[in-house]
Amino acid sequence: MEIYCLMENTASGVDFLSEHGLSLFIDTGKHKILFDMGQSDGFSENAKKLGLDLGTVDIAILSHGHYDHGGGLKKFLEINDQASVYMSSHAFEPHYNGTSKYIGLDVALKDSGRIIFTENTVNIDTGITLFSCNDRKKEFDLGSFGLTVFRNGEHIPDDFYHEQYLLIEENGKRILFSGCSHRGILNIASWFKADIIIGGFHFSKLPLDNTLDSYAKYLDNFNTKYYTCHCTGVEQYEHMKKHMKRLHYISGGEKIVI
Repeated sequence: MEIYCLMENTASGVDFLSEHGLSLFIDTGKHKILFDMGQSDGFSENAKKLGLDLGTVDIAILSHGHYDHGGGLKKFLEINDQASVYMSSHAFEPHYNGTSKYIGLDVALKDSGRIIFTENTVNIDTGITLFSCNDRKKEFDLGSFGLTVFRNGEHIPDDFYHEQYLLIEENGKRILFSGCSHRGILNIASWFKADIIIGGFHFSKLPLDNTLDSYAKYLDNFNTKYYTCHCTGVEQYEHMKKHMKRLHYISGGEKIVI
């Protein structure tokens, strides 16, 4: 399996664009999967520079309904005429940072005819499964980070019902992709006990203190290799790496081979 980082907050070189967002291209050999699309068209420009044809993608997945992961959806639908886009049935709900800054998706794309709305657990193909985890108990609850959803006429703390995780099981390995881990990377690591977890931890606003140390040590207890990025925060990554033997960072333009 080959995994290319098409977009991330940082870039591996001056030739690649960067932005606050995430997009990954996954080639399993059988399928070409696009996991998130960043916040702009930049992911497609980086794909060209990597020699990747997004027109060959046959499965597209949106991890959750925020602009920095789904802002490039319109561009993807323009350059690819075959792939269905799997996203939560809650993805197009109005999502905000606080009560005034809209951070949701372009609702005009909802009726594109290419979207498959998911609930709970969805098996896409052998060894390729989406999980919402909406019914799972959280041992750790870090709150909503000030994020809200406008529902029933009022802003309420986001319950992240719109978030989903991709598990690929291949050659005896379990590889989990999590866009932002809003439900808590500590919970997610415990729920899946995957061999590899790729994605953001949503720690970028956390201070570099003993609490973050404890989170790193907890994650290191699992026999999991982590490739993190985006909302983890570079400073938080560097701080956690002191306590984690299998923690790595992936920037735009980089490739992972599993």
